[in-house]
Amino acid sequence: MKIKKLGLVAVALAAASALALSGCATDSGSGDGSTTGSTGSSTAIITTNGSEPQNPLLPANTTETGGGKITTSIFAGLVSYTADGAIENEVAKSIESDDATNWTVTLNDGWKFTNGEPVDAASFVDAWKYAALFSNAQSASYFFDNIVGFSYDADTELTGLKIVDDKTFTVELAAPEADWPLRLGYTAYMPIPKAGLADMEAFGQNPIGNGPYKLASDKAWVHEEKIDLITNPDYKGVRTPANGGLTIIFYPTLEAAYADAQGGNLDVLDGVPDSAFQTFETDFPERNANQAAAIFQAFNIPEYIAHFSGEEGQLRRHAISMSINRDEITDVIFQGTRTPATDYTSPVINGWTDKLKGADVLAYNPEEAKKVWAEADKISPFEGEFTIAYNSDGGHQAWVEAVTNSIANTLGITAAGKPYPTFAAMLDDRKNQTLTGGVRAGWQGDYPSMYNFLAPLYQTGAGSNYEGYTSPEFDGLLKEGSNAKTIEDATAKYQAAQEVLLSDLATVPLWYSNVVGVWSDQVDNVVFGWDSVPLYSQITKK
Repeated sequence: MKIKKLGLVAVALAAASALALSGCATDSGSGDGSTTGSTGSSTAIITTNGSEPQNPLLPANTTETGGGKITTSIFAGLVSYTADGAIENEVAKSIESDDATNWTVTLNDGWKFTNGEPVDAASFVDAWKYAALFSNAQSASYFFDNIVGFSYDADTELTGLKIVDDKTFTVELAAPEADWPLRLGYTAYMPIPKAGLADMEAFGQNPIGNGPYKLASDKAWVHEEKIDLITNPDYKGVRTPANGGLTIIFYPTLEAAYADAQGGNLDVLDGVPDSAFQTFETDFPERNANQAAAIFQAFNIPEYIAHFSGEEGQLRRHAISMSINRDEITDVIFQGTRTPATDYTSPVINGWTDKLKGADVLAYNPEEAKKVWAEADKISPFEGEFTIAYNSDGGHQAWVEAVTNSIANTLGITAAGKPYPTFAAMLDDRKNQTLTGGVRAGWQGDYPSMYNFLAPLYQTGAGSNYEGYTSPEFDGLLKEGSNAKTIEDATAKYQAAQEVLLSDLATVPLWYSNVVGVWSDQVDNVVFGWDSVPLYSQITKK
């Protein structure tokens, strides 16, 4: 049903998932649900939900959650993350520095890719150089901008990377970064074998990894439907699977996934449709989770949209933000599974605060919103409809309708949602800058740091800065924070950078998401990590 007046209706439509879902439900393709060759204690296949990756599965070109679930399962980096976001060594034996600028990485023995190639220093150095090269257009290339030799607009080599021997390489950063190892569990830093670098197009469709899982066959990825993974018997890390593999199913809606979970056809679901917010705990007694996660949700209004550039655009973004009743929307629609945002990060990230200067623009203030909107109309009268684009396969319809109704009711304008069939289709228009209005946005942390919530989305030229936001003041504060010698100094700079964002409002923060998940009575040891993703390797199945 459509939301006309908040607080007067019950929402029973689409899901309010933080992740985008696409494709169709299917069985695992494994007959009795088992496989052989597992290094874990069980050969049972775990079924879970996911979404069709936006791009081929190249580690440094996978920056959305659908592909991320897969790449973190089939690759192992220097470090990995525990449930609470701490790092522990994987391929790395040690990562050391005396000055936080020059780092020496030593690898453990015995690691190899699933094609038999050794995982050596060149596997990392060559992969990182490929990822950082301008002409290779990898969406996560900016993760290497702190290494000497990086360029945003030319093909230059990362001269800060040097191979010492098969098990050792050094990294020279452009400036000190005390917490540099914290980022190294992100997929952009994964190794690639020589065979992959020789044919990256083929590698992207059938990647050769070194992680706890591998593709079940060269036809394991059925586009828009599912991907089948089995355990990697040669894996040497800390995430040894206690199961036989994963089938990640790309559902068309979260309701479909939830119905499969209720029917015993899906083992683990990391999202719950809003129609089940009041019932999921009783539907899955003692088999559910509702916990804080590093997920931030918002919507963006590109400056290339008419009436949203310059002073007029800044006024309109402020007016729109103050016209949204976040408290009511999170109570009515999300039933306590969301918290209104006060910054651009997440309460589970060190440095989060609700005391930023300018954060009052995120509070519901209809009278001030009308006043500011009128000031913008004096510059150029607004005509037409304000829209927020969203992907239908991600369960965003209900909250988008709630937000646009709140805007319309407050400002007296026409506002509505604009659905796209898939997350990938919406991202394509964002990247091509062909949107006709606002667009829903969100961020699930790649690694547990304030910097990770700011640089990828708002730094000039960053890979996920699709709307082209740029601010020299913000960029400068961000750089000062990343180069700070203490965590306290870095936090202060990142908070100041967020105050610039609150003034510009290129992104309008909405709320932080909890991970709300359920699982069947056939599985145990289900734990959701700091980033909302289940720790798949720990799950056991009866």
